[in-house]
Amino acid sequence: MGWKKLLQENRVHKHTTSRKELDEIRRLVARDLADAAIPALSEDRRFATAYNAALQTAKMAIACAGYRIASVPGHHRLTFEGAKLAIGRPAGRLTAFFESCRRKRNEIDYTGATIATTTEAEELLEHARTFFDIVEKWIEATHAALKR
Repeated sequence: MGWKKLLQENRVHKHTTSRKELDEIRRLVARDLADAAIPALSEDRRFATAYNAALQTAKMAIACAGYRIASVPGHHRLTFEGAKLAIGRPAGRLTAFFESCRRKRNEIDYTGATIATTTEAEELLEHARTFFDIVEKWIEATHAALKR
C-alpha cells in the first residue's frame, strides 16, 4: 500500500513537521528507552515502554515523509507500515518485528499481567534502540534540516 492510497482512504493526512516537533518526539523516545532499561520495572511495563519508543520513532519517520497517521482503528499497525513506506528496506525487518510486539503489547495493556518475559523485553528494547538509530541516520541523510 502506498501513501496515495492511504490518503484516499483517509488513513493518513498530509503533514509538515518541524525540528521542534521532532525534538519533542525525540525526548519521548529517550525517556521511554531509558525507562524500559530500568530492571526494577516489571517485564510487562519494560516491554510496553520499549514498544512505545519504537512507535514514537516510527511517527518521526512518517512526519519527515510529510504525513501523519489518522486516528483510525489499527493506527499502531499503520504507523509501522508507514515507517516502512517512508524509510524503505532498512526499516522492513524491524517494522515486522514491532508488528508482532504490537499484539503482545495489547495483551499487556488490555488483558492481563505477566505476559512479557525478560528476554522479550530486552530484545524489544534493543530493537527499539536500533530503529531509533536507523531513523535518525535516515533523517540526517534525507532531511538534514530536521536532524538532531
